[in-house]
Amino acid sequence: MPDISGIIFDIDHFAMHDGPGIRAAVYFKGCPLKCVWCHSPESISSEFELSWFEKKCIGVALCGKCQEICPHPKTDSPVPDRELCTACLKCTSVCPTKARFPSGREISIKEIFDQANKDRHFFGDTGGLTISGGEPMQQFDFVLELAKLFYENKISVCLDTTGHAPTELYLKILPYIDMFLYDIKHMDSLSMEKLTGVPNELIIKNAEEIARHGGKFQIRVPIIPKLNDDDENMRLTAEFCAGLGAAVVDFQLLPYHKLGGVKYTRLGKEYSLNIDPPTDEHMQELLKFMLSYGLPAHIH
Repeated sequence: MPDISGIIFDIDHFAMHDGPGIRAAVYFKGCPLKCVWCHSPESISSEFELSWFEKKCIGVALCGKCQEICPHPKTDSPVPDRELCTACLKCTSVCPTKARFPSGREISIKEIFDQANKDRHFFGDTGGLTISGGEPMQQFDFVLELAKLFYENKISVCLDTTGHAPTELYLKILPYIDMFLYDIKHMDSLSMEKLTGVPNELIIKNAEEIARHGGKFQIRVPIIPKLNDDDENMRLTAEFCAGLGAAVVDFQLLPYHKLGGVKYTRLGKEYSLNIDPPTDEHMQELLKFMLSYGLPAHIH
C-alpha cells in the first residue's frame, strides 16, 4: 500500500445514510464550500481543531488537567481560550472525560482498510465503503489509492462529493467508484456563490461529464427554506437532474435541520442561520414535483 496519509475527522462503521446498504463511511477534513447551513462544521477546515463538549467537563476545581498541560496562560475556566489556542491538542490527551477532543487525525490507507474490512460481512450485496467529507477530492492522491484498494478487493466504493474539484480528477477516479453522492444546492451560480462561497459552473460541468462517461449518481438536494426552495430553482434542478438520464439512480430531498448547531459551539464558532425546517407538507409537494419529472425521488 502507498505510504501516504490522509486527514479525517471520523469513521462511521455502520452508516445507513451514506449510500446504499450498510457502509463504512470515512469523513475527510477540508472543504472548498462554506455553506451557510452546513451541519458538519468540523469538516470545513483542513487543519486539526479542538472541540470542547461542555456537558462532559467536570471543571478546573475537580480536574484542571487541561490547564496544567496547556502551553498558554492559564485561567480558572475550563472553556478553551480560542484566541490563544493553537490546536496543539495536548489537552485532549489528558482529559479524563474526553470533554476536550480532537477534530481531525492523521490516518493511513492500511488503517482504513483494516477497520472497514472487519465489517465486510455486514455489507451484503449493496454496502461497502463511502468516502465522504468535507470534500475528499481535496486529498485526491490519498483518496484515489484508497478507492483503488477497495475496488481491487471487490468492496463497493461510493464517493460523497460537492462536485467542486478539477474535472480530470473525477474522470481519473471514476473507474473505481460505484456511485457518486452528489449535491445540487442551487442552479443559479450567483445565488450558489452567495450561499456556499463558490459558483456552480464547475459543479454542473462535472455532473455532466461524470454522466457522459458512465458514472452513476445519488443526487442530493438540500431543502433550505427561503434560500433554495423557490419554484424557479426547483424547476431548474428537476430539469437538470432529469437531463442526466439513467446516470441518476437515486434522488434524495434532504430537509434542512438544526442538529448541527451544537457542533459550532463545541468548536467555538457561531452558527448564524436562523430559519425553521421545511414543513412536511412542503416536502411532500416538492417530492410530488420531482416525481413528475420521472426522477427516482424520495425524502431522506
